[in-house]
Amino acid sequence: METLDSDKPKPIRVLLVDDDVTFAKLVQVILKRFQQRTFVTIWKDSVEGALAEIARNQEIDVILIDYYFPTSNGLEFCLQLDQMGRFIPIIFLTGYRDFKLAVEAMKLGVEDFLLKDDLKEVYLPRTILSILDRVDLRKHKQAIEKRLALAENRAQAIRELVVTVCHEFNNPLAAVKISFDLLQRQNLETVKPEVMKSFENRFNTIDSEIKRLRDLNFEKIDFHGDHSNNV
Repeated sequence: METLDSDKPKPIRVLLVDDDVTFAKLVQVILKRFQQRTFVTIWKDSVEGALAEIARNQEIDVILIDYYFPTSNGLEFCLQLDQMGRFIPIIFLTGYRDFKLAVEAMKLGVEDFLLKDDLKEVYLPRTILSILDRVDLRKHKQAIEKRLALAENRAQAIRELVVTVCHEFNNPLAAVKISFDLLQRQNLETVKPEVMKSFENRFNTIDSEIKRLRDLNFEKIDFHGDHSNNV
């Protein structure tokens, strides 16, 4: 059975930023040979060129960037990217181990820190896929947390509205109850007993509903669920 083109994963667009032509070609070859996913590599040899590409290209999925450049470095690139309001996963590439640099990079949100000498044909693309999966999972978690926060704010607003409504009803109801009690004590012959009884029943119903609303247990109400399937 043939697989529809629409079912195929879309190509992963990689922005490669490195002024070493030989290494840049090596990375492109490694990603091109990977059989499980398709990578489209855009190569820039400077931070300035990379930032210009990011400004006009909204489809970049991940950035591979060398740390050292003649006029800039990877940390400055991260800061400039943040100022642009673009949140793209970044992987630092470097020629030697520097744990202090790795820590500083992670503080700026860099997803990983790879040694150029450790890059192998399978290792690099799988690292990219793993990072993209991790980023997607984090975005999904953040979206859920945002929905939960919105739902909690909505629940709190409803609680406050219920308290306000109950308060607004209580004062006039108390006045009506006092007036009704006074009327009962008068024992007026012109007021039929069934009228008084009907009034009392309706008053008690309203009073009971207000108390039920006031004592509503909001913990049992689902403010987070999807009710789209409800009939």
